[in-house]
Parts: sequence; structure tokens; C-alpha cells
Amino acid sequence: MKRLEDGQISRRERQVMDILFRLGKATAEDVQNELPDPPGYSAVRALLVTLEEKGLAKHAKDSRRYVYQPTVPEKRAKRSALKQLIATFFEGSPEKLVASLLDPQDQKLSGEEIGRIRKLIE
Repeated sequence: MKRLEDGQISRRERQVMDILFRLGKATAEDVQNELPDPPGYSAVRALLVTLEEKGLAKHAKDSRRYVYQPTVPEKRAKRSALKQLIATFFEGSPEKLVASLLDPQDQKLSGEEIGRIRKLIE
């Protein structure tokens, strides 16, 4: 079984995990109904199986349906995704990520937002 830190998670897998975190438990049909521009039912089932293989979700049988739920805390999953983002796009440097977020050409932050960021840094 893969661990969260070992593998990457695709955009669709991330969307499915967001749904599982929000709902707590969900069937493949529930997930399909919540996905934007949803793929077919078989594709949703395949995504859920992949998430199980990655150790991010598990299922229990409820009558004839499988009910899926996350196996990792949402905070841990977000932290892992952020580490992957930093490694992929910012040369592993959190400083470069923050600099990108604060680039005045890309972001128009209010004085209030800047103040809150300063407090977080301190």
C-alpha cells in the first residue's frame, strides 16, 4: 500500500477527497453527484479504488453498496498536497511560494490581509 507522502494525487482524486472530507462518508453515486463535470460511474469507482490503494480512503459494505470515507485527517492531506505543490512548482522552497503569493502583479492584498499575514509570520 502506498502512503500519502509517497504518491501524487491527481486533480480528480483531490476533488473526490474534498467530497469525502465534506460528507464524511459517501457512495460512488454520492461522489459522482457532487463532482463538477462528473465522469461515468465506473470512472468514479476506479478513482475511489485508487484512493484506497494510496491509503487515503477505505470502504465498508452497506447492504449492496460500498460506502467510502477518508482514512487520513483533512489537515494531513492538505499539508501533503502543499508539500507536493512546493516541490513541483517552487523548487522545494516555501519562501518562493510565499513570494509568489505576495507578488503585487498577481495579488492585490488589502492592508487588513497584509496585517493578518504579518501576524501569522510572527
